[in-house]
Amino acid sequence: MLNQEISPSKKGKPHDVDIHVGGRVRLRRSALGLSQDQLGAAIGLSFQQVQKYERGANRIGASRLYEMSKILQTPISYFFENYGDNSLAEDGNSPYQADPVLKRETLELMRAYHQIINPKQRKKILKLVQALAEDSQRESNQEEGKRKPKGHS
Repeated sequence: MLNQEISPSKKGKPHDVDIHVGGRVRLRRSALGLSQDQLGAAIGLSFQQVQKYERGANRIGASRLYEMSKILQTPISYFFENYGDNSLAEDGNSPYQADPVLKRETLELMRAYHQIINPKQRKKILKLVQALAEDSQRESNQEEGKRKPKGHS
């Protein structure tokens, strides 16, 4: 365990763990329907500081992370879940790829979906989205097949 390499952050660039934790703060805040301003006010910070935390530009200290976990009603471990699986960093030079769940449109879709009270309507919406995704995937695969040169696998 002590022999694990920890890559230092490059000068002026956020560390991958800071980007990951910030992304998880954003995800949880958005899932609860809180604005950056509301989260900041709850812990005595400006929305600009919350933005910096969410981008990973500023590191979140242990006591601040503890405060956030209480406000966001989640255990501290939540902020580190899936770290190292290449899913959350948004920096183009990072080895990580942005998690599509962290995109604004995905968060808005999740929030709107959960505001639908009728379970039958929610089920219909889910089936519609799944059908659209299947069609999109099928179309993408067909386009990919057209671009492949014949004789290559």
